[in-house]
Amino acid sequence: MTAEPLERSLDRHEQLTRPDPYPATLPLVLRTARESDLPELRRLDEEVFQEVAYPGFLLRQLFDMYEEHFLVLDDGTGRLRGYVLAATRALGGDSWILGLCVTQDRRRHGLGRELMTEVLTRLHRDGIGVVRLTVEPANLAAILLYRSLGFRPEEPDGGLRPDYFGPGMHRQIMRLDIAA
Repeated sequence: MTAEPLERSLDRHEQLTRPDPYPATLPLVLRTARESDLPELRRLDEEVFQEVAYPGFLLRQLFDMYEEHFLVLDDGTGRLRGYVLAATRALGGDSWILGLCVTQDRRRHGLGRELMTEVLTRLHRDGIGVVRLTVEPANLAAILLYRSLGFRPEEPDGGLRPDYFGPGMHRQIMRLDIAA
């Protein structure tokens, strides 16, 4: 569920051309998610990921398990504008990015990079050596972001995994080795 498919955002011409309802001057705070954020996290996940959004009960469990690596962008008005979630294994030194999203109105301002940079810093601090993620192969904006952060397709086959999440839901697996 990492990053919204590019073709979904390109279908919303009216969203790209209408005036921005949230001026870029609103300050965003990057912080660790709180239990009180769960309803807003569900709304945000459904807004961005639509039919592939996490069910509410799963978001709750992911929060309970990975709170330290569940980061949000808070605009100070009660609405979250983005999140990143990393899950780490209890044994071993690897982690998976389970979700990264930024609301449509806040994209293209470096916020996804900021979320990823902070979670990668925390993972490194916690002794994680390898970080993986999946991305829709058509989502070139996300792939370029991940590549700029050092992620590379995991072999074999350039990381392409047909039907990874089910029929027609192909994903590319990318990997980053973090120096210990």
